[in-house]
Amino acid sequence: MNNLLVLPLLLPLCTAVILLFLKQYLVIQRWVSTVSVLMNIAIAGIIVMQVRSAGIHVLHIGGWMPPYGIVFVADMLSALLVLTTSVVSAFCLFFAFGTIGVERERYYFYPLFQFLLVGIYGSFLTGDLFNLFVCFEVMLISSYALIVLGGTRRQLRETLKYMLINILSSSLFVAAVAYLYGVVGTLNMADLSLKVAEAGQSGVLNVIALLFMIVFALKAGLFLFFWLPGSYSAPPSAVAALFAALLTKVGIYALIRTFTLIFHSNPEVTHSWLMGMAIATMILGAIGTVAYHDIRQIINYNVVVSVGLIIMGLAVSSEEGLEGAVFYLMHDMLAKALLFLLGGLIIQVAGTADLRQMGGMIRRYPLMGAMVFITALAIAGIPPFSGFAGKLLLIQAGLREGYFGLTAVALGSSLIVLYSLIRIFMQAFWGEEKPLQEQSPMLNRKLIMPSVGLSLLVIGMGLGSEAVYNLVADAGSTLILPMQYVDAVLKE
Repeated sequence: MNNLLVLPLLLPLCTAVILLFLKQYLVIQRWVSTVSVLMNIAIAGIIVMQVRSAGIHVLHIGGWMPPYGIVFVADMLSALLVLTTSVVSAFCLFFAFGTIGVERERYYFYPLFQFLLVGIYGSFLTGDLFNLFVCFEVMLISSYALIVLGGTRRQLRETLKYMLINILSSSLFVAAVAYLYGVVGTLNMADLSLKVAEAGQSGVLNVIALLFMIVFALKAGLFLFFWLPGSYSAPPSAVAALFAALLTKVGIYALIRTFTLIFHSNPEVTHSWLMGMAIATMILGAIGTVAYHDIRQIINYNVVVSVGLIIMGLAVSSEEGLEGAVFYLMHDMLAKALLFLLGGLIIQVAGTADLRQMGGMIRRYPLMGAMVFITALAIAGIPPFSGFAGKLLLIQAGLREGYFGLTAVALGSSLIVLYSLIRIFMQAFWGEEKPLQEQSPMLNRKLIMPSVGLSLLVIGMGLGSEAVYNLVADAGSTLILPMQYVDAVLKE
């Protein structure tokens, strides 16, 4: 069954290559893309069940044993993120069918979508730092093309900014990998965990750890998020939803994996920096959510706040905190995709992104209004929705470990996030209809169904939080006891 680990990468890769030759056949492209994402959901579900029943799965590519060969590893954290990515990408794809536009479809939207998934899946499953860099680059190159696809002036401007930031972070990534290899002589993550512990995480290794922290913080939007609001406002809603749900989460995953498996021996240095960055991210993100009347900017800064909240669990570094980080990470992938799809629908029917020019939409779009309200409650962590259990674990971990200031910031930012999203609901859906939207057509059912599906998942994840927690607890156990990962990879 270990051979299954390569399928989440191989399937979208083969799909992307096939789609390159079907440029003029848009209906076939849609069907092929649909079959591919649905198959990946099934494969990811099987991987989760296998990891749950048999423990960590390891695949040695080419028969080379670690630390020399390419290795793919699926522990419960990786498996859950692969499954959540598969679900989110499917709903974003279905939304794109009715919104992305024929011109973008003809200019390789679907192959780029699949190549992006290759990079994301590879980042979650690789057990080697250099291959993590390679997968990051596959993901980033695809994201460059997806942001600029359409060629508007705003897209071109934001793509340049986005590219420059990521080229800088990728250069730092290569430097950090080179320095680390020069010091310990390996890049296999499991082997690195042993070698760094043996060398003693001090001096130059602490400097390298902080360099990795800067790299992944840039990619995750942790503190260094100045590029994010503009970049995520430029592309169409389907692409923005995909980015908000998945791209920053790859950076978060890299931070969690690196600082629980490799650089976990000296938390007084590394985790203190993570805590400070998490606090600053939540505060600045919360300010951003209430500083704008533009829906796109409000929801973009909601992404920033959630990044800080998830890293709070890593900074606290208790088992409960890590469980909370994993649970909330999965919730946030679903909820942010839903939020961005709904934001795109609101802008489409209102004819503007300015809240001050909206009102009265509940009369014509009651289902959409109900979903916006549910999403607001879920993201704020109100029971019984999906955000409650993860946020409760994070708050409990902060209090039990004595991080009262950090916990207060997390609670305060959550209240501000709730206010910002309720403001969208109140200003867009209550009051009198504005002239811009009076002539807008009724929404096609095909456009609203992806949001309905994600809403049901957000509700279901909350109501079934006990079952989800059983899986999350496995992930937390591996993170707090990294020798489980090391033994699984190096035992042969």
